[in-house]
Formats: sequence, C-alpha cells, structure tokens
Amino acid sequence: MRLDVVTIFPEYLEPLNVSLVGKARARGRLDVQVHDLRTWAYDRHNTVDDTPYGGGPGMVMKTEPWGDALDTVLADGYEQGASGPALVVPTPSGRPFTQALAQELSEQPWLIFTPARYEGIDRRVVDEYATRMPVYEVSIGDYVLAGGEAAVLVITEAVARLLPGVLGNAESHRDDSFAPGGMANLLEGPVYTKPPEWRGRGIPPVLLSGHHGKIARWRRDEALRRTTANRPDLVERLDPGTFDKYDREMLSILGWEPEPDGRFWRRADAVEE
Repeated sequence: MRLDVVTIFPEYLEPLNVSLVGKARARGRLDVQVHDLRTWAYDRHNTVDDTPYGGGPGMVMKTEPWGDALDTVLADGYEQGASGPALVVPTPSGRPFTQALAQELSEQPWLIFTPARYEGIDRRVVDEYATRMPVYEVSIGDYVLAGGEAAVLVITEAVARLLPGVLGNAESHRDDSFAPGGMANLLEGPVYTKPPEWRGRGIPPVLLSGHHGKIARWRRDEALRRTTANRPDLVERLDPGTFDKYDREMLSILGWEPEPDGRFWRRADAVEE
C-alpha cells in the first residue's frame, strides 16, 4: 500500500517511523510519503490560509496550495507505478471511523491524506478531487482537535495492522474489539500474562485450567461484562442470533431482557458490574 500525507506539520508524522507502521515500512508493506504543504505556497510568507467568505472566526485553507500539492502527489505516484488513489479527509463532520472502515481502507492500494488546520480546507478542493477518486471524509470521534494529523496517525495504525504480513500473528486482529466477526463485535475482556501472582493479585483460575472450552466461555462472559459496562449500545444493536443459551444466561445476570423480536434491553434496576 502507498500512503501520502500532505500537511503543514511534517514533523507531527514522525511516529509513522516507529512501532507496527515503522516495521511495515521497513518490510516494504507500506510506502509512506509525507509532504509539506507550504512547498506549494508561493508568496514570501508561505501562506496557506485566508479569511472565510461570509465572515466568521478563524481562517480557511486555500485552494491553490492544496490543488497544486495534490496534483503533484498524484503525478508522482502514477509515475512511480501507484494506482487506484483514494482521498482521506480527516474532519469532525465526517463519517465515524470504525473497524469496518479501517478494513475497507486497508483494501485500497493508495491512500492520500489531507489533514487540515484552522477551520478546514476550502470545500472546492474536496469537490474537485471527488471527481477523480473516491473520497472518505472521516471523523475519529465526537470532539475537535487543533488539526487532522493525529487522526492520520490513528487511521494509519488501524489500517496498517490489517495489511498482510504486518502483524507477527496473522490471526491477531480477528478477535479484536469491533473486528467483523470477532467476538460478535463485543469489547474484548481482560488479558493476563506471567507471573501468576503480582502484588498479591492472581489471575482467574480458569486460565490455568487448560480446558479450552471453559476458557473460551470465560472470555466470552468477560466480553459481555465489559461491553455491558462500557458500551451497552453495542449489545442493543447485536443480532440476537449471535447469542447462544450461555450468552443469554449471562446477559440475564447482567440485567438484560429480550424484546419480542429477540433483541435485548437493559432493565432499569440492573446493577452496574
């Protein structure tokens, strides 16, 4: 996969040289190119923003630097043999970034990121390049950051770990929280490693039992507990067909009751676990 990032803060993207993403780059699984937007600002102040039409606070990133930058990035990429670009625009007004979207992006051969600053990029830029390639306007959460570079790091790491050959264990991501089919989209429960006792705290005996069926059941129950505590909305949205009788028993203990259509709702008198 090729990945281009156009930004006014190239140094913000230094973490792309470390951890899984850095290893993916070293192994040739991920080709990352970071570009300074101010390279395409031609006045003596390297200006990339201006006041918004219609008034209002803040500044808006200009069309000319972005257009010239993206044209150059596309031309260079095509010359180097890249194909199938998709534009990823981090923005609080975009669609929520989910594991399913990470999977979708991981199947694209070439991603071009446009992390904005100030009040965002002149809309005409996105509209122009939407005529040339798929555009993903993506939000990593219901909050506002100073710029989109942090979102680029989040999205890149989530996508990179799904690429073939990036994780040491190719199956590792399949049981992640939110992974399609993984734990039926429940949150993962707690995990433990050696030593078996630390500061007077042990680990659940079932994990030492060697009984794979009981261990799987315990992990499933803990996933239901954690999801109930932290994301009950996920339980409400799940297809009731994904629950077996043991799931239903645990959900009842946790304060859930089935609707006529089989979906679950949380009793008002349910005690938080």
